[in-house]
Amino acid sequence: MGPQTPTVPSERDTNTDIDVDDANIDLNNSEAIFNEPAFIVVMGVSGTGKSTLGTSLAAALGLPYIDGDDLHPQSNVDKMARGEPLSDADRAPWLRRIRGTAEEITGTGTGAGAAGLNAPELKPMTQDGKNKNTGGKNGVVVACSALRKVYRDVLRGKPAIATGTETQTEPATNGNDAGHHTDTDANVWPNALRTYFIFIDGARDVLLQRMEHRSGHFMKANMLDSQLALLEHPEGEEDVFVVSVNDTTAEQVEQVVAWLKTL
Repeated sequence: MGPQTPTVPSERDTNTDIDVDDANIDLNNSEAIFNEPAFIVVMGVSGTGKSTLGTSLAAALGLPYIDGDDLHPQSNVDKMARGEPLSDADRAPWLRRIRGTAEEITGTGTGAGAAGLNAPELKPMTQDGKNKNTGGKNGVVVACSALRKVYRDVLRGKPAIATGTETQTEPATNGNDAGHHTDTDANVWPNALRTYFIFIDGARDVLLQRMEHRSGHFMKANMLDSQLALLEHPEGEEDVFVVSVNDTTAEQVEQVVAWLKTL
């Protein structure tokens, strides 16, 4: 066997040993939950199980799933492969691409972020606003660390500018900036894609222990500490739900679905 290709550092964290079959939920219930397009972001630091929960939640809701790491531009991939941390200026186009991809999948925007992804051709929306690409279930689930509020605001569709090493959101100046909106612009942006964040919370010791038991994972203790230092907890922000890393994936899915039904 020849030498293996080095793994490019990313924030992907999937534990394929976890099964969600025991979740006490209706696996065909997303139409009952969503009366409008929904963009669900599973977020948290590395080691929390974002990809595991994301894939399981998407399966439970009958929605497509995307790992945000797959949408990094090549320049970011090359930088991470060299072991160099990404700046906010590096993250800005990546975050916009994730948002654009979600808009294209749900038929709610221009979807410029999905360009070059070799995604299947999107079909037209039906007259009742349901997206034929998801069998009439209008939404998508994405795993993305989204550690800072400014990152989450870009994912919410707010306009953003990159200044040096910082990415800052700024309000839209008029109602002609299609695709850009604020949380209070529901009347101005009737087709805005509503964004929900599922934050997987956990103590450092628990996360480090989980990572040490995952074969082939690149994250080290100092890298986990840097992510925890960067993390701005999303509690108190609109449309955020918190689950514990200590719960099973099935329990997390049940909790998230129950919360979505209350909205």
